[in-house]
Amino acid sequence: MENFLLEHGLPALFFLSFLAATLLPLGSEWLLLTLVLQGLSPMQVVAVATIGNVLGAFVTYGIGIWGSDFFMKKLLRVDEKQSAKAMEMFQRYGTVSLLFAWLPIIGDPLCLAAGILRVRPLLFLVLVSIGKFGRYAFIAMLIG
Repeated sequence: MENFLLEHGLPALFFLSFLAATLLPLGSEWLLLTLVLQGLSPMQVVAVATIGNVLGAFVTYGIGIWGSDFFMKKLLRVDEKQSAKAMEMFQRYGTVSLLFAWLPIIGDPLCLAAGILRVRPLLFLVLVSIGKFGRYAFIAMLIG
């Protein structure tokens, strides 16, 4: 599988970044680093990873708006504790907490909570994009 992803470069990064923000417990950072080390443009790699990851976050946001308990608990693996923590963050910090949607464990529940609380889509897009772009850019700069 690893070779398949490496052979397909940017499309594979987009797909992996998308899935990492939705259904599967995956990480896309390793592929981002590998592609930069192979000589691809860091800005291009960061842009592709960010777009894929943000679109994946929109899926989770949509599940929050229209989803059922099945999607939330079985598909996204969000348990009551994670959900409560995300709601607490929203109550404490408001929509600004979406800047941390890139964090493991709490990121998916934050996107889900944003959907449940009906955060405006444009605000969701801006905040989640800033956070996810910042993470990928930082990772790419580590080797640049």
